[in-house]
Amino acid sequence: MAVFEQGDVKIHYDVRGEGSPVLLLAPGGMRSAAALWERAPFDPRQVLADDFKVIAMDQRNAGASTGPVTAEDGWHTYADDQLALLDHLRIERCHVLGMCIGGPFCLELMRRAPERIASGVLLQPIGADANRDIFFELFDGWAESLPEAVPAATLRAFRERMFGGDFTFNLDRAGVAALQTPMLVLRGDDPYHPASISDAIAHAAPRAELIENWKEGAATAAAVDRVRAFLREHS
Repeated sequence: MAVFEQGDVKIHYDVRGEGSPVLLLAPGGMRSAAALWERAPFDPRQVLADDFKVIAMDQRNAGASTGPVTAEDGWHTYADDQLALLDHLRIERCHVLGMCIGGPFCLELMRRAPERIASGVLLQPIGADANRDIFFELFDGWAESLPEAVPAATLRAFRERMFGGDFTFNLDRAGVAALQTPMLVLRGDDPYHPASISDAIAHAAPRAELIENWKEGAATAAAVDRVRAFLREHS
């Protein structure tokens, strides 16, 4: 993987293929890293690279990427890194495709820089539905793995900014309803990725389409075909 450095942040990333660019925002919660696409029902690095320029990245302090941790960190911090990487690659406009925590990452970019996001594909996005404790636990486990100790008060503030909110944790329903970016939402089906969140995003967003079944056999192949077609439609 290549490395992009900005200040104290080092972002590891990989670029495959040619065509309209697609920024991939991987699953894994706070450990969101490109290698985790290998565990997904389909790996977009493999199935999209023949038609698109696919950019995969490790988020800061996940995979091989690193960065400082402060009490002011939150969803905006990751959006800063993602937009900085696009600037580094001289990509003015792209699609975004995110799974798990990658769903809210996509929504944050749509909110923050709508002129730069052509469309978004959200695979089983996370969100708040009587499950906040499991996300706090995941955050705490990630924090324990950091190479350097971070003050407990700093971690509490960071954790609250990441997972203390409602709905998609970073946007409420009104915030999602305000987004004009075309979206394709592939439904989640477990406590980490509640079906209710996928359904509510697809219902609230004015230009969203929902795929209910996509994780097995022919349904996965059909979903991949729809993802490709959706990205082409908005390229």
